[in-house]
Amino acid sequence: MAVTEKMISEARLEIKNLYQITDHLAALFPHRPFTPDGHLVGSLGEVLAAYYFDLELTSSSVTSNYDALTPDGKKVQIKATQNPKGKIGIRSEPEWLLVLLLHRNAAVEEVYNGPGDIPWAQIEEQHNSNGQCQISLSKLKQLQSQIDKDGQFAKIQRIP
Repeated sequence: MAVTEKMISEARLEIKNLYQITDHLAALFPHRPFTPDGHLVGSLGEVLAAYYFDLELTSSSVTSNYDALTPDGKKVQIKATQNPKGKIGIRSEPEWLLVLLLHRNAAVEEVYNGPGDIPWAQIEEQHNSNGQCQISLSKLKQLQSQIDKDGQFAKIQRIP
C-alpha cells in the first residue's frame, strides 16, 4: 500500500493530538511517564519514511533485518525515536539504515541515511536485554556528516 500525502497530513495531526493527550495525562499524574514509545514510535517512523523516501514497507515483523525496500531493491532498516539524546538499537548489520527523530510538533528529522555497515562497525559488541546493540543519535549524526549525498537514497517528498 502506498503512503499518500493525505495519510501523512492526517497522521501529523494525530501525532500532535497524541502529544497533547500524553502531556495532559502527565499533568494529571505527575509521577508517571506517559510517553509514546516502542511499537508506536517505530511504526510512525516506518510510515513517515515510506512516504518521504518512496519506500515499500514489508509486512510488519516478517523480516528481521529490514522494514522496507527502495525502488531499486535496497533493504532498509528504519529506526525512529523521539529522544534527541537517545540511542537506537539494532540486532544485526543492516544493508541500509534510515534513522528518524520524531519531534513533538510532528516534524521529522533525518538523523542517518546510509549504508548499514558504517554504523554497525562503530557498535561495541554489547547487547542489551532484548538482544540489540545500541548506537547514539549523536554518533549517527557524526557518521551522517561523513557520507556524501551520492551515498544516500534521495528524499522524494520534502520533510517538514
